[in-house]
Amino acid sequence: MIRTTLSEFAAFVRAPQYRTPQGLRGQWGAWAVLVALYLAGLALLGAALTLWQRALHVPSAEAFHGYGAAVLALLVVLVAPAGEEVVFRGWLTGRPRALWLLLMTLVAAGLLALVSAHKFETVASLGAVATVLPALAGWLWLQRAAPPGWFVRQFGWWLRGSVLVFALAHLSNYPQVSPVVLPMVLPQAWAGLVFAHVRLRLGLPASILAHAVGNGVALGCALVIGG
Repeated sequence: MIRTTLSEFAAFVRAPQYRTPQGLRGQWGAWAVLVALYLAGLALLGAALTLWQRALHVPSAEAFHGYGAAVLALLVVLVAPAGEEVVFRGWLTGRPRALWLLLMTLVAAGLLALVSAHKFETVASLGAVATVLPALAGWLWLQRAAPPGWFVRQFGWWLRGSVLVFALAHLSNYPQVSPVVLPMVLPQAWAGLVFAHVRLRLGLPASILAHAVGNGVALGCALVIGG
């Protein structure tokens, strides 16, 4: 089982192929192997990047500074995994209802960005709220629609794009972005790749759970090391 699971992951990395998730029932062993693989890769990357960070004086991430331990655990172990898996990998099955929801989410995010920038605040705020109705309507209307052929044919590019965007999005955790900071998001790229495979093989709940476990282990190690 271990060899088969690892072989499937290696094949997925070499040439990502669209597939319908099997679900977690009877697949907990494969899930555990993939989580262990993720944590092993995370440990190796963490050790290498610690040396990189010290050698080049790269600043530490500041995403969750100022939070208490309880709030930090809630954000890192529960909120972030659920939210990030839904946004970055929930749509990887190509179901039209998920793609439509992603589009509405991006539209709303763009409008909220205008609000944050203090541009067209009233119109942008109303527009963001107004996306809720078409998002819900599309979600219900498209619930039986099959994945479009263009998505299935170009799945490898969609997968790679999701991994890249997920990694680069975490650059916002750093106070200043520069070429020496770019390697610091390699753990997120690794996470995006492993969690995408988990999502496509075992389903969205499986990838959320894997993400939560990974974040929990990373947070626990950080708290222990940090004293």
